Amino acid sequence: MPWWSWILIWVSLVALALLFYVLLGIRLFRQFMATMADLGAAGEQLGRLGPLDSAVRDAATKAANARLALPGSAVFASPAAMRHDYEASTAVRSEQRRRRRVQRKADRGQPQRLGDLDLT
Repeated sequence: MPWWSWILIWVSLVALALLFYVLLGIRLFRQFMATMADLGAAGEQLGRLGPLDSAVRDAATKAANARLALPGSAVFASPAAMRHDYEASTAVRSEQRRRRRVQRKADRGQPQRLGDLDLT
């Protein structure tokens, strides 16, 4: 094989490698630009969000007054307050289960437990 055929093979391999890198660069640039466009759209949407309107502010005030915690407020609450909230919610769920059990037994005509009856 003559010496110039080896040079031709190496030149074609280098050209193919350069073409591969150029195409890879174009693809990465397009993906980067698409990501930047998405980030720009997200920034515009966040920029359009204004201060809380009165309905949301009133709902937040009502929730705070009714001792309903807003999502994420448990991080800054005291352990005693969180324990109280946990025990209160447990008692509410237990009472709801008791009421459903009493109603289900009443619907089926089954006898009730004395502890389930509200005799107070």
